[in-house]
Amino acid sequence: MIALVKVTGERLYNSPAYEKVLGYTLKELAATASMEQIHPEDRKRVIEAANQARLTGVGERLEYRMRHKDGTWRVLESTASAIRNRKGQVSQLVIVNRDITERKQVEQQLEHAAFHDALTGLPNRSLFLDRLQHAMDHGKRFTDFKFAVLFVNLQGLQIFNETMGLAVVDQLLIDISNRLRSLLRHDDTISRSTPAGSSGGAAGDGLLARMDGERFTVLLQDVKSPSDAMRVAIRIQESLASPFTANGLAAFMSASIGIALSSPLYGGHAEILRDADIAMCRAKANGTGCEVFDTHMHALVVQRLKVETELRKAIEHEDLRVFYQPIVRLSSGQIVGAEALVRWWHNDSELIGPAHFIEVAEETGLIVPIGRLVFREACRQAHAWHTLFPTEPLLTTTINISPRQFAQSNLVAEVKSALEETKVAPGSLQLEITETMAMNDFKTTTRIFSQLKDIGIRLSIDDFGTGHSSLSRLRRFPVDVLKIDRSFVHSIEHDLESREIARLIVALAHHLDLKVIAEGIETPGQHAYLEQFGCEFGQGYFFSRPVDRNMFEKLLAGAFLGVEVGRLQPSGHLAQSSTADRI
Repeated sequence: MIALVKVTGERLYNSPAYEKVLGYTLKELAATASMEQIHPEDRKRVIEAANQARLTGVGERLEYRMRHKDGTWRVLESTASAIRNRKGQVSQLVIVNRDITERKQVEQQLEHAAFHDALTGLPNRSLFLDRLQHAMDHGKRFTDFKFAVLFVNLQGLQIFNETMGLAVVDQLLIDISNRLRSLLRHDDTISRSTPAGSSGGAAGDGLLARMDGERFTVLLQDVKSPSDAMRVAIRIQESLASPFTANGLAAFMSASIGIALSSPLYGGHAEILRDADIAMCRAKANGTGCEVFDTHMHALVVQRLKVETELRKAIEHEDLRVFYQPIVRLSSGQIVGAEALVRWWHNDSELIGPAHFIEVAEETGLIVPIGRLVFREACRQAHAWHTLFPTEPLLTTTINISPRQFAQSNLVAEVKSALEETKVAPGSLQLEITETMAMNDFKTTTRIFSQLKDIGIRLSIDDFGTGHSSLSRLRRFPVDVLKIDRSFVHSIEHDLESREIARLIVALAHHLDLKVIAEGIETPGQHAYLEQFGCEFGQGYFFSRPVDRNMFEKLLAGAFLGVEVGRLQPSGHLAQSSTADRI
């Protein structure tokens, strides 16, 4: 489109292309001033560009919006050239316009896609970090400006992914995003999110973003106190508590939320986001729902990283040891087996129990190589003891299987490989998983249990009574042993409810033709009650603490000689409280 206008703005000529692009006839254009169709927000820039062309004779490339006859706005790219009169003065401007509306729409779509989540339409990680950095820069200039970052991790989606598929989960994420967006838009502690494409960073803005998967973040700006952030977190949890709909069924969600408050000590956005994530993980682990980050949390994370680093070296340098706690027949005190437990010989000077490192090992996946080490070493030792101390039946060796190990697709193959390598009798091994693990995925548990039973392995359910059991499922599991959790054994002498639960577990196990082991026996009274209930086996500090293989052989030798198990204990250990070992 080509136009000729006076420097005063009066139209002198418009090419026929104007009608094709903007819908106006030449007569309609001639009846209006050149500024009338220009967007009010762009008129000042157009006037400034025209003045510059008039003064210098050179026009710069300019983008602005003009109204189409149908009321919509078209984006034009324009250049102006000056025409001078006989006195050398600029009297007219030749304006060449190109319609770039479609190009601008594509650019906006690409920009939106680059900074927004494709599924929910929310700002993505890149845009969130950009806005977070804006807030941090603003806080450095204005010390009274405070903001907070909320890290939100959803729980409850995994089961729908497994049972209904990804499409249902995607729709749930969209519904959750819409509910959170609506909640934050109307929350009285923050205002609407900054429109996409604007500079952002002004005090009072709030931004909800989807980081990835089930994780969302919220940037609350211009908060007055930490309670403002906590109030928003509580409202998010309350909002998620109302059920969603998935394939016509009610879907219930929950969230763990971590909060990190602005501080001049933060050097960049990665640090405050890290701390919000740490607080979220703490909320998830503690079941508190929401946690505010503090320096103590940071110290714990640093310590955990140190443990992880040292634990990797310990695995590499073979600093992990297998200890054994005797399992005895309660009626006679005879040792019938042992539970294999891991210890860490730390810095060649200190023996560390699993309570200090198993959680880290589970989270990082290091539990898998640790479990493999314990399993093979326990199998080798069991075979050696069967040769030294032949009994009928053979001494059993119980080995704990962690959730990570149980989830490994090659678990059964690993067991078969260890049996072939060590030549241990399969029937002398007893693999133990917790009640919660067993009930978590019934089909998978049943399949793995059946494969292990086909090999000849015995199976035990640990911590029975503390998880969420289904008695109908328990009846269908091919297990051999139930273990009474130490929490019931500990209270059995003075708590009637714990005593009754222990008695019922023994009765239930016998009804299902299962044997029972009570763990954590520490006193003669506990021993007496359990024997009275008909519990066959037990373990705990009343008999022996976990000991290395040499001491365990002395216990076995003593048992063969008729010496009571407790007589061979190192002094000072029988009265200690037992620790919950997991492997």
